[in-house]
Amino acid sequence: MTSIDLGMLVHPQFDPIAVHIGPLSIHWYGVMYLVGFTLFYLLGLLRCKQDWRGITKADLDDLLFVGMIGVILGGRLGFVLFYQPHHYLTHPLDIFALWQGGMSVHGGFIGVILALLYFAWRKHKAPLLVGDFVAPLVPLGFFFGRIGNFINGELWGRQASESLPWAMVFPQSGDLIARHPSQLYEALLEGIVLFLITWIYSSSPRPRGAISGVFLAGYGIARFCVEFFREPDSYLGLQALSLSRGQWLSLPLIIAGLGLIVWAYSRRKSQPPKLSA
Repeated sequence: MTSIDLGMLVHPQFDPIAVHIGPLSIHWYGVMYLVGFTLFYLLGLLRCKQDWRGITKADLDDLLFVGMIGVILGGRLGFVLFYQPHHYLTHPLDIFALWQGGMSVHGGFIGVILALLYFAWRKHKAPLLVGDFVAPLVPLGFFFGRIGNFINGELWGRQASESLPWAMVFPQSGDLIARHPSQLYEALLEGIVLFLITWIYSSSPRPRGAISGVFLAGYGIARFCVEFFREPDSYLGLQALSLSRGQWLSLPLIIAGLGLIVWAYSRRKSQPPKLSA
């Protein structure tokens, strides 16, 4: 990273294209998705070795396939519906222009949940068993996705004090204001911290649904907090109660996650103890 005269960091303005292969251009954002899916699979292989989790390697192969479809379709349609419905209503072909960017994490959540429900139905498995297996495998995908956002110089943060050591100028924003590198905040909280919490918490058997609850609530809380440092989308601004669209979309995740945790533990307490032979 380089700095300007005021001593602030300035975004390096990376080339968003990682590799050119003839007429084909591979974007860094796509590379980050690929890394996320690869780690999902490799970490999943470790969890498959523990029979009590109820997921085999063959199951993992299918999970990766349906999960990829859920992430891509859900993320894209979520962006279309949650953030720019009017634009895509009048320009429907732009929905398929994935190279132009525009993915919603909350939409991706819905897509993955639907994919997992389909998988559970086809495999005759409890949906929450599947959710508890998958939850710790997802945060590192968030981490690399946010690194992709940072490389692209998009989704920059709100104005920060110039005395903040890591305040950064994003020329892509059209000004020279010192800003929070909110993409890196999200990579840290939604990615690394959430991964460590869910991975460690799920290292031993938990009440069914509790791991899924920790994941949902953890992501919702992390995203809700970081949104205070992230510049709201110019076409949306702040909404009711001065909260961003991302914060309003995170609240249902927090409520659902906390509800799942309470339900999981209360259900375990209500079950009669097992008698030893």
